Amino acid sequence: MHAVDLPHASRLVNHGPTVLVTSRHGERLNVMAAAWSMPVEFTPPRIAVVIDKTTYTRELVLASGMFGLCIPCRAVMDLAYTVGSVSGRDAGADGFDKLARYGIAHQAGPVLGLPMVQGCVAWLECRLISEPHAQDAYDTCFGEVVSAQADPRVFAHGRWSFRDDNAELHTIHHLGGGNFACPGASVQARPLAPAN
Repeated sequence: MHAVDLPHASRLVNHGPTVLVTSRHGERLNVMAAAWSMPVEFTPPRIAVVIDKTTYTRELVLASGMFGLCIPCRAVMDLAYTVGSVSGRDAGADGFDKLARYGIAHQAGPVLGLPMVQGCVAWLECRLISEPHAQDAYDTCFGEVVSAQADPRVFAHGRWSFRDDNAELHTIHHLGGGNFACPGASVQARPLAPAN
């Protein structure tokens, strides 16, 4: 992983990939998949992500005031599907650590120490922005990105590069029912010349 300049952090999620939301409060850790996330501001970089109010991850995010976003790729698609299909609440009110249960390799993020899932192609650590109305009325959480990293084989110089030779590193996009799509090759647009 290489550091991503924070002004480019929004580009890590602006194409709508599935994300893994990681959380840590004290010794409790968790990870879940989320299909809805997006950048909302450039400076400072801010992200919105939908985390259902009933989830164990949401409890840990609100208690700690922080969350991580890990961008899974085709190579870890089954991992993303699994953590999105099982609740950390399945073991009871105290929850369980899906990272430990499924042997998911991770390391502490560089700024907040959040669990960053290995095998993903990008990571963002975010401080929760307190938005009581949004948090109470909706499932949307907002975070300010404080660190961002990406795999230079697929994201470099502030841009994604999806090619045939890095297909296993392409991001995944949830279609429902365990089905995902991967982006095709990156193409460069050119501005049109004025008609007059």
